[in-house]
Amino acid sequence: MNKWTKALLAATISASSLSVSASPAELDRVITVVNEGVILSSDIEALKKTVALNANAESLPPADILEQQILDQLILEELQLQEANRLGIRIDDTRLEQAIDAIAAEKNTSVAALRESLKRSGISWSEYRDQIRREMTISEARNAQVRRRINILPQEVESLATQLNAKNLEKVEYRISHIQLRLDEDAEKAERDAVASNAELLAKQLKQGKDFASLALANSKGPKALEGGDWGWLRLEEMPTIFADQIGNNGKGAILGPFRSGVGYHILKIADVKGLESIAVTEVKARHILIKPSIVLSDEGAQRQLQLMVKQIENGDKTFEDLAKQYSADPGSAIKGGDLGWQTTEIYVPEFKDKVDALSEGEISEPFKTVHGWHIVEVLDRRQADRTDAAMQNRAYRMLMNRKFNEEAQAWLQELRAGAYVEQIGDADES
Repeated sequence: MNKWTKALLAATISASSLSVSASPAELDRVITVVNEGVILSSDIEALKKTVALNANAESLPPADILEQQILDQLILEELQLQEANRLGIRIDDTRLEQAIDAIAAEKNTSVAALRESLKRSGISWSEYRDQIRREMTISEARNAQVRRRINILPQEVESLATQLNAKNLEKVEYRISHIQLRLDEDAEKAERDAVASNAELLAKQLKQGKDFASLALANSKGPKALEGGDWGWLRLEEMPTIFADQIGNNGKGAILGPFRSGVGYHILKIADVKGLESIAVTEVKARHILIKPSIVLSDEGAQRQLQLMVKQIENGDKTFEDLAKQYSADPGSAIKGGDLGWQTTEIYVPEFKDKVDALSEGEISEPFKTVHGWHIVEVLDRRQADRTDAAMQNRAYRMLMNRKFNEEAQAWLQELRAGAYVEQIGDADES
């Protein structure tokens, strides 16, 4: 459409209305032309109502300044909506209703109560829905265009995660136990091998639950041997560097070592920790077989095929591993007998996650369908895993993304505005 078409159409409608009716009803007028679109006086009035609803009357600027602020925002919104239209972005009614439900929940109210509150403020429900749909559309367009401009290097994530971790550990105290096996630097090979072998044996015994103090009293040549190796409570900056270098994000109960220094071999145990925030998650080891329906294989056929496989496994005629290797349509896991490895179930699609979460260890599911096709899945084992390191990496990545996103978003909006055709036609406050 020609950039003037909407403006001329609005002007024609206005003139026609004036000739037909002598009533003093306020007319919708074109205020600004933005590329192929227009901003109407009704757009400005609608946003005025929203701003007034969300702000205290005392905090609002003078009317002329407020209207210019509103107009500037509407111009940027129109440019982003045009970009969304170019990208084919659409917000359907289902997503819109979900967003409104979330807004009501965030305000600790119901949708009905929210609707009534808007009505009292002079905002119609259709206006509000249009505004939320508009904001969601703009957000998707901005995300799509800005994210592709952002490049986050692994070194940046690692560096920030290290800084965050150091800050996180500043006030953490560790109760450290220590075993030292003395070894002179000029010792013969036989002696070096014997001490190294003894250190490995002690570490193995400790990991199997042997009492640390007893082993320290019997074996350690360290300064705290007579105290069972107990160094008491120490912050990182208070303990020997060789200890601090081993701590990392290890938590209570961790056995560290053996590791070598100039005086011999060392084994540490973190007997207790104060002030450390750790993140534990449940990981599941599962395996599955995927059958994908096709032109020659219906949903019912895929389901029956998997039901037969379950019977073969239960009867001992076939193993899960053999059937997965032969029939599974998931190439990544099929070569491993369907093994998906240790994972948190959040990585799976909802139907698969729900099924895995509900299964007992050693139990094989009935056939079920996801977006990928038909599956059977077996849970082999569960374990608790420390994800503090991963959580710190994720936090660092999110922080970098937020920083760069805000910077790039402003740059993108400036580029949109600089390349746009914008012309003022009327004043918002004309009567």
